[in-house]
Amino acid sequence: MSASQARGAASDLGHGGCRRAWVELLAGRVKRQKLGPEGEQKVRESAVRLLRSHLNLGDLVLEVEGPPGKQLCLSRLIDYDGPGAHIDLSSSLIGSALRDQAAQLGVPVPVLCSQVVASGLVRVCEADAVPPPKVLLTPDQRKKLSSLFEIAQNLLAQSMFSRLSFCQELWKVQNSLLLEAVWRLHVQNIVSLQELLESHADSQAVVAWLSRDLRLLCEQTEAPCQHADVARAMLADFVQMLVSRGFQKNADVRGTVDPEWMSQVAVAVLERMLASALEALAAGIQEGSAAHKAVSCWFGVFSGHMYGSVISTESPKRFFCHTLTQILTHKPVLKVSDAVQMQREWSFARTSPLLSGLYRRLFVILSPEELVGHLQEVLETQEVNWQHVLSCVSTLVICLPDAQQLVNGWVSRLLTHAFESCDLDSMVLAFLVARQAALEGPAAFPSYAAWFQAAFGSARGFHGSSKKALVFLFKFLSDLVPFEAPRYLQVHILHPPLVPSKYRTLLTDYVALARTRLADLKVSVENMGLYEDLSSAGDVTEPRCQAAQDVEKAIMVFEHTGKIPAAVLEASIFRRSYYLSHFLPALLTPRVLPRVPDSRAALIESLRRADKIPPSLYSTYRQACSTVGEKKPEDAASQREVEPSCKEEPLGLLTTALRELRASVTDPTQRDALLAQMAVISEQLRSALGLGEDDSDFEGAPVQLSVRAPKLQPWEQRVVDLLLTSFCQNLMAASSVAPPDRQGPWAAHFVRTLCRRRLLPALLSRLCQLLHHQGPSLSASHVVGLAALAVHLGESRSALPEVHVGPPTPARGLPVPELFDILLPCRTQESSALCLKFCTAAISYSLCKFSSQSRDISYSCLSPGLIKKFQFMVFRWFSEARDPPSWEDPASSPWRPLCLPSVDWQRAALCLWKQRTLRELLKQEGLHLTYRDWLQLELEIQPEVDSLSDTERQDFHQWAIHQHFLPAPSATGGCDGDLEVACATLIDVLMDFCQSSRSYDHSENSDLVLGGCTGNRDIFSRLQEMAADLEQGPAPLGHAAPRGHVVFGVFCRRLQALARGWDVASRLRRQQELLTCKRILLGLPPSVLVGSPRLEQLAAPDCDDFFHLVNSELRNFSHDGALTHDITAHFFRGLLNACSRSRDPSLVADLTLTACQTQCPLLLTSALLWWPTLEPELHCRWRRCCQSPLPAELRRLQEARHFAGSVPSPLAAPPPPGPAWLCAAALHFVIRRAGKESIRWELGQLKAKERRETVVFLFFFSLMGLLSSHLTPQAAGSLKPLDVCAEVLGCLQRKRVSWLPLFQLTETDPGLGRTLLRLAPDHQVRLLPLAFYSLLSYFDEDALLQEDAFLHVAVNMYLKLVGLFVAGETGAVWTLAHGGDLQAQGDPVSLITNARLFLLQSIPRCPKRSFSDVAELLGTSADCDPEVRAALLSRQQAVLDPDLYQEPRLF
Repeated sequence: MSASQARGAASDLGHGGCRRAWVELLAGRVKRQKLGPEGEQKVRESAVRLLRSHLNLGDLVLEVEGPPGKQLCLSRLIDYDGPGAHIDLSSSLIGSALRDQAAQLGVPVPVLCSQVVASGLVRVCEADAVPPPKVLLTPDQRKKLSSLFEIAQNLLAQSMFSRLSFCQELWKVQNSLLLEAVWRLHVQNIVSLQELLESHADSQAVVAWLSRDLRLLCEQTEAPCQHADVARAMLADFVQMLVSRGFQKNADVRGTVDPEWMSQVAVAVLERMLASALEALAAGIQEGSAAHKAVSCWFGVFSGHMYGSVISTESPKRFFCHTLTQILTHKPVLKVSDAVQMQREWSFARTSPLLSGLYRRLFVILSPEELVGHLQEVLETQEVNWQHVLSCVSTLVICLPDAQQLVNGWVSRLLTHAFESCDLDSMVLAFLVARQAALEGPAAFPSYAAWFQAAFGSARGFHGSSKKALVFLFKFLSDLVPFEAPRYLQVHILHPPLVPSKYRTLLTDYVALARTRLADLKVSVENMGLYEDLSSAGDVTEPRCQAAQDVEKAIMVFEHTGKIPAAVLEASIFRRSYYLSHFLPALLTPRVLPRVPDSRAALIESLRRADKIPPSLYSTYRQACSTVGEKKPEDAASQREVEPSCKEEPLGLLTTALRELRASVTDPTQRDALLAQMAVISEQLRSALGLGEDDSDFEGAPVQLSVRAPKLQPWEQRVVDLLLTSFCQNLMAASSVAPPDRQGPWAAHFVRTLCRRRLLPALLSRLCQLLHHQGPSLSASHVVGLAALAVHLGESRSALPEVHVGPPTPARGLPVPELFDILLPCRTQESSALCLKFCTAAISYSLCKFSSQSRDISYSCLSPGLIKKFQFMVFRWFSEARDPPSWEDPASSPWRPLCLPSVDWQRAALCLWKQRTLRELLKQEGLHLTYRDWLQLELEIQPEVDSLSDTERQDFHQWAIHQHFLPAPSATGGCDGDLEVACATLIDVLMDFCQSSRSYDHSENSDLVLGGCTGNRDIFSRLQEMAADLEQGPAPLGHAAPRGHVVFGVFCRRLQALARGWDVASRLRRQQELLTCKRILLGLPPSVLVGSPRLEQLAAPDCDDFFHLVNSELRNFSHDGALTHDITAHFFRGLLNACSRSRDPSLVADLTLTACQTQCPLLLTSALLWWPTLEPELHCRWRRCCQSPLPAELRRLQEARHFAGSVPSPLAAPPPPGPAWLCAAALHFVIRRAGKESIRWELGQLKAKERRETVVFLFFFSLMGLLSSHLTPQAAGSLKPLDVCAEVLGCLQRKRVSWLPLFQLTETDPGLGRTLLRLAPDHQVRLLPLAFYSLLSYFDEDALLQEDAFLHVAVNMYLKLVGLFVAGETGAVWTLAHGGDLQAQGDPVSLITNARLFLLQSIPRCPKRSFSDVAELLGTSADCDPEVRAALLSRQQAVLDPDLYQEPRLF
């Protein structure tokens, strides 16, 4: 009976009659005839087939469980056909069922078994009712998984289970997978954690999944639950696996993937976990919160016992070092100046206990010397988070037993290196470390005053070696002054460095600067306490409070010694102001004198006998003491309460005077009394602020203002707020009576009263707070009043000093009116609205106030930037303003809408826009919004918080560029209809913006990102559109040569304007400019680089501009003979695009690349370097262009790369395919990337005669690699470039191949000299003498002396080497190459000495023919080494007159 018939019969029976039990059905067959063995076997097989047809494998593996208390033996249940088969039918069910199912599906049995077990595992993980996220199993889930894992183990034992397939099935449902289930797979030896992770193809997905679950595990580990032990065990196993795989040098290679892949995944997970913990700490987490518990748990994995089972003890050490590096470099946003100002906030006591605990755990596994060495290495090579670095130093000082000696030694080494090489970084680090250590108190480290005096207060100080060191020290201290806390300035003044008398001016200049800074901070050196703690960087204590502490300390010292303390005697002579004004009054506080003199009385008597107390003061003290007992305590208390409120009375008088001014302003009959009332206000203001008579004299000193963090004293803020409130209220009250032009001069007199030397900085700081930081919260009356105030400040601009503002604004001094241009940005919707309101109010007030006067007055009172911003905002916000204007009634006043109770700012702005007087004002030069101005303002817009939507913004851009500025004449700031002019201006402004400080003052989500700058990305989109329009424009008329692309014209003009030089500053400026140029090129179509030839043309596309940029600029910032990958790939994309538009693509490609060989060879060597990543893209693009093989020149590159790759192989290398220098470049790149210990095999493969030229060029590239290693330190572990050069040089010398012409290359060489010089940066070519004499010990002198050119080359290289040394370039190269270790390969002096000795020994041995052109060298270098010059002249004379130097014949 078939299975379908059986199912039908069973169905009919069930429907037709009474349903009977299974026992009853069998009862009727009991008496049937018994079957023989064969019959029983057939029945058994039929029963098995019946069960198989209804079997659900997924349910089966979950339902098969052993009886309670017994071990389920599945090894007998799997294979019922074996010799030991169990007689029970169920014993063969699982194995046979899986085999049959696999046979039916046509899949391997192990694969099916893996799928079934994986399905069961997922069903168990999903069985819990608790919603995700979770990582732990419930007890019921663990019980089910135990049985399931037993099945899997038996399947593994029978080779019926595929781990790989099982892992792949799990990754398909990774979101349902619980981390504990994965861990138990690892513990039960079913699938290890490493196998599971390696089976996933996407490393990023693995990192994200594992990091997320580990964070959840950390939260649940610290939570109070019954499964905490399981969670801790899981975390320990995971961390051990990650550390062993990520930080073990000799990784196990038995996995199925590259060990480097697994190492990267492990490191990425550990880094992400630490980064999330550090970010949580930075954000501030409450103790007891889930985030706090998770961070605490993860930091706990750094305990030493966690890694007991890790095979290599070096793995945890490397992991801890890596972790410390990540902590120190996590989000390095603070600058050194910030660290100087804020480091007292990062002491051990103020550091998060979690972070300091992590530091302590990391310190355990590292020795103190290793720890300091690692800190030094990180600080020298990477950008660091100063908060983490200095908090680490504090923890080190507190926790390590020998920290004081360790830190002292570290600081001493830093100072020694700093003064030897004038290294500013080492100097800064030394001071920061010393100050941070001093913050932890004298028990941990000497006070800062003691350290500073010990380091610089004696003739043995670090600065005493030379005048250069002294200048370096005081230059450094002077640069620190603006950021210093007063304590440190006081230390430097009271404990100055020891300076020889002839250099005393250096010290006096610094002391004057420091005193000026202290005066600005309102801190007096004279009023500093006798025992003040100068090691603290805290706020300076009031002299009265400090004097009381000094008295107590002096009495204590007097009690112990019985003598007047030395500090008191010193103060009585050198700090007499503090001694008389503060110390003695505190000591001589009236009191009831004791019958038996106490220590205080004894000290006073000793000072009196020593004539240290003036007789009158002592007499007053005695009289006060005799009457003090008569006073009541209440009187004394009331006396003390008077002083804190002593300033309230002048402030109240000032408030009254300002209130009376309002009556004069609003009453026309009292305007004659305005000047008298302003005089009263001025007097009360002077009294309230304690101003002197000469406070109105600015003496030309600029006002210092910090836009980002403006600060002013609370009392100053109260006074300034009172004045600003009064001005705004008076203005609104006066405007309700009369327009501004009929209000009289009260506002101008009021503003002049504010322009005092001490008040103006506070006023401007408060305006900065209100407008730049609190602008959206200002009411309409506030905006109107402050705008009018800005107009009157502009009216007084000639009498006001310049304002120096901090970043992100320009460093130059600004007139006060231009300050408001900076305080009112237009980046966001809120700031744009405030800017529009302020500009509307200021312009309206100015036009109305000075309507009867000349327009020049209105022009001088307003900043041109505000007028341009008003035009910009009106165009942007109001589409009707983009149409030709319709003039309003001239009689209507733009000021009128601003005086209403509720101001309609849009109506007010449009009313002002339609004023004819405004249009006439905009005709003035410098006030009209130009295309360049519009671009600068639009670039600052942040699209994510813009008032315009993306569509509206794009429409506005299209109108502004194509309808407004492009057709406008250049006289009004337009482009005269020239799209190239518009494109060039946009590029110019974009580059200025990217390199200005404004571009760094945007949110992180801004769109435009070019070289680290952020801004409105849509502007760059407009540039791309313009470039496309220019590319698709009409061809030039006639046969005139097409002009170069406008982009390169802008680049060339800007680069020519930069100063050329070999100093670091010039090179960095040029490198920054080039980086911006490159970023712009990469954002434009690649056809800009190559050009697009017409279909009717067969000539090579025009690449001259790009070739010129590469040869003149990019080449000088290339590395080891190649450009970066991005610009190289962009060029070849442009080339293939040009080919696709030509009738003969192969010909165009061959012509262009052939031109590259002579005009721009650096592009070809760059292609060789990046060929492994470049080749697939080239093939793909070429196939889309045409179906023919790659062009011949591209194949030549391919063959050169193949030749280079085949040279290291044991097989015979093919012959060089093309130019020898091209093959040499390819071979150089292959050798450099291989990093072998020797290249003798490769050189041995180049024995053929036709390959000798390749070895010569390989020597050239090796020389460039050597010089590059001097400029950029080589990574440890690979073959040193000097050794490579030596081996290639040895090969050339063995083959008797001349290599000296490589040191005689000039641009005028008709051969390969020009090509090779275009492959190396100019600064490396200048350093060729350094490479020449670095190889001195490898020269074959006998062979060299026989070459005619040797002497000329050797002398020429020596003269140039001396010139480099005199210019200081050799020392800089050695410092870069060896990190300041001048003994690494011999210092420059030793190199020159050896070169000189070599020349002096070689000159007499050179043949006569070598001196033919020595006279030319001597003529061009009259100031060369005299001894070398004498030797050359002597040998030359001997050549010319040999008889003169022969021995005389006397007989």
